[in-house]
Amino acid sequence: MCGMPQQPPDRSSPAGPVRPRRPDASMSLLTNVMDHSLDDGYAEAAARKKAEGNGGMPRTLRAKLGLAAGLVLAALVVTVGAAQARVAAPVVAKEREELIARIDRETATADKLERKVDTLRNDVGDRQREALKKHGGDKGELLGLLSGATAVHGPGVKLVVDDAKEADQGGGGPRESTGFSDTGRVRDRDMQRVVNGLWQSGAEAVAINGQRLTALSAIRAAGDAILVDNRPLVPPYTVLAVGDGRRLSTRFQNSPDGMYLHALQENFGIRTAISAPDDVRLPAAPSVIVRTAQPRTEKGTS
Repeated sequence: MCGMPQQPPDRSSPAGPVRPRRPDASMSLLTNVMDHSLDDGYAEAAARKKAEGNGGMPRTLRAKLGLAAGLVLAALVVTVGAAQARVAAPVVAKEREELIARIDRETATADKLERKVDTLRNDVGDRQREALKKHGGDKGELLGLLSGATAVHGPGVKLVVDDAKEADQGGGGPRESTGFSDTGRVRDRDMQRVVNGLWQSGAEAVAINGQRLTALSAIRAAGDAILVDNRPLVPPYTVLAVGDGRRLSTRFQNSPDGMYLHALQENFGIRTAISAPDDVRLPAAPSVIVRTAQPRTEKGTS
C-alpha cells in the first residue's frame, strides 16, 4: 500500500509555550547543593524531633537542674583557672626580675674581669718593652719596632676596605667555596692578602682597626666575623701602614695583591679607598709573647 510520505515534525516551532532557560542551568550540581544545603535525612529527623517536642530547652525539672549544674561547674572551672593564673603571675614576674638581676650581675663581673685582664696585659707589655730597651743594646729600638712592642708614627698609607652595598645578595664564582652565601663580603683571606701585600711593598708596621700586627699575628674567620689575634673586627676595615707613603701606595697597587683587591672591587662591588697621609699613628701590640729566649753570654766569661 502506497501512501503519501509523512513530513517530519517541525522542531523550530514547538506546540507549547517557550520556557526561559535558567542562567545557571549548566551548573546543576552547584544549584542542587545550594537549594538542598541540609541533607534530606537530617531535615526529616529534625522535623520529627520538633514534632515530638524533644527539641529546644529542657522541659522537665530534672533536666533543667542538670543543665544549671553543668553551667555552674563550667563557670567554676573558668573562675578557678583565672584565679590560679592571677596568683601565678606575680611569681613568674618575680622569677623574671631575679633572672634579669642575675644576668646584670654576671655581666658586670665579666666586664670587671675583662678590664682587669686589659690592665694586666698592658702592664706585661710595658715590662716587656722596658726589658727590651734595657737589654737590647743599640738595636733595642729597632727590635721594638719590628716586634710591635712600641708605638710608631710617621708617613704611610691608609687603606679602607668595606663590604659591598648589596653584600646580602648571593652570586656565583669561586668565593662561594668558603661556605658564605654572599659574595660582597670581605673575607679573612682578602685581609690576609692585603696585609701581606703591604708588607711586601715595604711597610714597616701595619695595624687593622687599631689592632697592631706582629710576626705572630693571625687573621682568621669565625662565622661571619674576621678575627685579628682572636679579636673580632667589624667593617669597614681601616688598614694603616707606616712607610714611604707614595712609594708604598704605588707599589702595593701594582702588586698582585693590589690587583686582587682591585678585581674584588670590579667584580663583587667591594669598596676600597687608599691614601697616603703624612702622619700615621699605630699603637703598640697589647703584648709580645716570647716563644724562646736564651741569655746572651759575653766573650771571655764562662
